[in-house]
Amino acid sequence: MANEKILNEKKQIVANLAERIKGATSGVFVQYTGITVSEDTALRSELRKNDVEYSVVKNSLTKRAVKEAGYEGLDDIFNGATAMATTVDYTAAAKILCEYAEKHDNFVIKAGFVGDEVLDTNGVKALAKIPSKPVLYAKFLGSIQSPLYSFAYAIQAIIDKNGEGAAEEAAEA
Repeated sequence: MANEKILNEKKQIVANLAERIKGATSGVFVQYTGITVSEDTALRSELRKNDVEYSVVKNSLTKRAVKEAGYEGLDDIFNGATAMATTVDYTAAAKILCEYAEKHDNFVIKAGFVGDEVLDTNGVKALAKIPSKPVLYAKFLGSIQSPLYSFAYAIQAIIDKNGEGAAEEAAEA
């Protein structure tokens, strides 16, 4: 009876993890050994501020949940101490965790996913370099605004030039 209860609990954990993974836009798997409690607390705080859900779950359960969510090719990463970060933002988890990994030698990016695609370590690092949505929107709007401002200045220069000539003609008459 106790084994059946434990098995049902584990099945529920796998189902919950699979739903979390399916509901995420992106996720990152890391090896977190060798960091202190205070470093881990600071990391978790930064992740929470950016709406990234970060947790440590047994490798066997996470491996099953990843397969249930439809991601293949991640079996190799589930050894050692593995943590998972998921978010609906495409780049938030990758940015924060890659930045953290650069500062801490023992903290290693293992793999990740974005949309339906599985990413290796280099893929996660490339994802981290992509600007966030607000930055991309600002760049896009800036690129649209620049030609419009130039056009407006050119029109204003024409108006000013024509306005001076009309004022001189009126003064002479």
